[in-house]
Amino acid sequence: MGSHAIKLADHAGAASGYHYATVRMGPLHGLTVLDFTRVLSGPYCTMALGDLGARVIKLEHPGRGDDTRRWGPPFLGDESAYFLSVNRNKESVAVDFKRPGALEVVQRLVARADVVVENFRPGTLDAMGLDAASVRARHPKIVYCSISGYGQTGPRREEPGYDAVMQAEGGLMSITGAADGPPYRLGVAIVDIVTGMFAAQGILAALVARGTTGEGQVVDIGMLDATTALLTYQAGNYFVTGATPGRLGNRHPTIAPYETFATADGDVALAVGNDTLWQAFCAAAHLADLAQDSRFETNALRLANYEALKARLDVVFASKTRAEWRAILLDAGVPNGAVRSLEEVFADPQTAAREMVVTVPHATLGSVRVTGVPVKLSATPGGVRSGPPTLGQHTAAVLSELGYDTAAIAALATSGAVRV
Repeated sequence: MGSHAIKLADHAGAASGYHYATVRMGPLHGLTVLDFTRVLSGPYCTMALGDLGARVIKLEHPGRGDDTRRWGPPFLGDESAYFLSVNRNKESVAVDFKRPGALEVVQRLVARADVVVENFRPGTLDAMGLDAASVRARHPKIVYCSISGYGQTGPRREEPGYDAVMQAEGGLMSITGAADGPPYRLGVAIVDIVTGMFAAQGILAALVARGTTGEGQVVDIGMLDATTALLTYQAGNYFVTGATPGRLGNRHPTIAPYETFATADGDVALAVGNDTLWQAFCAAAHLADLAQDSRFETNALRLANYEALKARLDVVFASKTRAEWRAILLDAGVPNGAVRSLEEVFADPQTAAREMVVTVPHATLGSVRVTGVPVKLSATPGGVRSGPPTLGQHTAAVLSELGYDTAAIAALATSGAVRV
């Protein structure tokens, strides 16, 4: 892999030391990931590995590809915005496992892989000899990651899992939304995303272990497990009190004031995380009476007298604009932020300085914008090397690497086993 020039949204952050206009070989350079996944949890995992330099070969059905290729609108040309968002740094090989000759293609790819990632329902790949036990019996150094709704064990292992279902089943929806309103799912597919992150974490840990033992292992990731792990202090509160947490809107269950407030022209999020910050906030907001009020002296007291505190702060915040409050609170060192639209987020010079919007080439669209790599490494940085692939874009090239000549590739394509 050579250096690849990538157009970034802005280079104002060069002085920070995190400047990747020329993407170098990432820390996973030299590793090959065979990606059997689709939709979001698996593709997010493999995208993260690709961002860090791994070669990711994405296997897709020749006729339909990844489900998300059709999830729209919006579309950019023939490509869905959804698919474009999580499939950069990948090569697409379109192969129909059920056609003669196709399974041989897949087995050759497996033989060359360091990591296999799949997110089918448990048992789906068994008949083809592509399950973890079969693959690792032939190739013991492979790290094999399975992502599923409920994991590979337990009484519910065969149930399917989608993000919305898991937000419900895992308790997230029960604690999300207004206190007097219905439960809500988060505005992004948080379970899919965090499952993908845990999967990438597990794969990296298994690769480190392989460096010591010489052997791969199975990484078993369940979406319900990932959701349960997200509950953190909400679970802790339940374990300690036995009380089931409810919905609090934007309130924090154990800190006050820690929520959003409506200003004269928009909302701000205020995070008064300790009593020192409370005093700083009161001083900045010219609320000497609140600073001296015994009802609000400590965080525990502010929680106990929350309704009185909230009523007063609602009036206070409504008296100034969002920009005025931002300036006042930042000057006082009080953590806060505007509740911003995506337009505002992507117009922020900080977003550009951290190179979190990248423009990359695309085979049919010319170029596309994607989010950048959040993991900033000083010596072996990753980066966005290539745009999301078209369906089957790399089939012929990859098959050629596997030893198939032009005639053999053409025969496989004619039979429907592959798409080139």
